[in-house]
Amino acid sequence: MRLRLATEPASPARPNEDFAGVTSNAVVVVDGAGTPAGLESGCSHGVAWYAHTLGSTLLAAVTQNTGPLAEILSQAIRTVASLHDFTCDLSHAGSPSATVAMLRRTEDAVEWLVLADSVVVLDTGPAQPIVICDDRVERIGARYRARMDDLRSGSPEHTEAFRRYVETLREHRNREGGFWVAAADPLAAEHALTGSVPVDRLRAAALLSDGASRLVDLFGLATWRQVLDLLDGSGPEELIRRTREAERGDPDGSRWPRGKAYDDATAVFWSFS
Repeated sequence: MRLRLATEPASPARPNEDFAGVTSNAVVVVDGAGTPAGLESGCSHGVAWYAHTLGSTLLAAVTQNTGPLAEILSQAIRTVASLHDFTCDLSHAGSPSATVAMLRRTEDAVEWLVLADSVVVLDTGPAQPIVICDDRVERIGARYRARMDDLRSGSPEHTEAFRRYVETLREHRNREGGFWVAAADPLAAEHALTGSVPVDRLRAAALLSDGASRLVDLFGLATWRQVLDLLDGSGPEELIRRTREAERGDPDGSRWPRGKAYDDATAVFWSFS
């Protein structure tokens, strides 16, 4: 068994709002949802604090608790909320939130959980990899992003359109018919995607924040099989390097329209062979 991990902020000038942690039998990746300048959050701690606190709480819990992953996530959300509900307005629509991806190995199986748009990729052999991603954020967002995508990234107009886009998405967060993320409500964990695969069928697994998965699902510069091969041969650092190369080649979003020209990127590769 071999575990490799890399994470990198979108900019050295900003904190990394991703979290990644591993133990001998579990992996946790948490991707904090950044708040554009000019939008209030109701929280004095910030997204990086939330993502890192939730991630470390989850990593400890998944190592010690044999219960279902969704229950572990629910309790972790409740625990983190209790750390700042007396100082922050957790009912605020912009209260810090994050996506979550988890893997846990038991004696016979590898269990997985995905909440929102982080990605788990399972290599079960010669067939196409199994890709698990909760695309409800993307499907909701597609209704509102046309104006933003028509503008040049980095321009004042794009910055304002991105702010309005995020503000609109908040109206759909953690409610029926919308999308679900880890924030203050532990019930969000009930909406996570979960499952398992027999460990003897699994060659390897990858967990990617959406800043690392964009090489495939946004830029279209690789397939999931090619990403698994890249992670196995060259490691997560090379995946992030290629992602940054693509971002630098399209700084204004003219080829690949996107809210963030650069994003925090995290990749974990777990080989079972």
